[in-house]
Amino acid sequence: MNRILLLFVLISVLLVFGYPANAEIQVKSVDYRDGSMELTGFLAWDDKIKASRPGVLVIHEWWGLNDYAKQRARQLAEQGYVAFAVDMYGAGKVTRHPDEASAWMKEINKNSQQWVRRANAGLAVLKQQPLVDTQKLAAIGYCFGGATVLQMAYAGLDLDAVVSFHGSLPTPADDQLDNIKASILVAHGNSDPFVPAEKVAALRTALEKAGADWQLLVFGNTRHSFTNPDAASYGIEALAYNQLADQRSWAMMLELFEEKFQHAETVSR
Repeated sequence: MNRILLLFVLISVLLVFGYPANAEIQVKSVDYRDGSMELTGFLAWDDKIKASRPGVLVIHEWWGLNDYAKQRARQLAEQGYVAFAVDMYGAGKVTRHPDEASAWMKEINKNSQQWVRRANAGLAVLKQQPLVDTQKLAAIGYCFGGATVLQMAYAGLDLDAVVSFHGSLPTPADDQLDNIKASILVAHGNSDPFVPAEKVAALRTALEKAGADWQLLVFGNTRHSFTNPDAASYGIEALAYNQLADQRSWAMMLELFEEKFQHAETVSR
């Protein structure tokens, strides 16, 4: 009789609170280093998928590894990828102040070798994850992160694809053109005052000269930081969220990944 009562209580609890979520998006912080610099990244994956799967690196805006970059990693995990949001500045360095963000960014990108090395330290962490198929790797980035993933492509790092969202669009040097092996997708706002038309044209010319596999999406009436729903909260006129540009660029990214990876484990939520 007691066993029947216990079973009844257990069933009642499950009906009220739901069944335990044994398979869901998992996240954890990962400490790693670039030389003497201590870094802390953010790993996300879906533990419902047991097979190895492609890995995607996420590189943050110039604000640092904040909640926005981590949310993008979660979204990639929901699509069946292992995502690692890297730390480009050092553990805990996140800001909302443009002057501080600019100083941190310039400290990294003043030296292109240091810049790529810092990003590659994060890529090494992604490759070390047991669930990652190291033959299927990509990197995406926002703002400063968008420029970073392009630099990774120019350096010939082990990536199948890179995607830049409202990045600053650095142009590869002539001696880097033969290095480019990754497919490149650039999502750019036509009204982004940080990236003049001349810079966009220079990028197109260089990638064409390289014979690279590249795509450029230009969204009309779209400013910088168009993928970030909190863009306006920074109080900078040049920043504005654009829902359509955000949704369309994300969809194009997923399409590129499906093409490159033929990823059968993608899940819908």
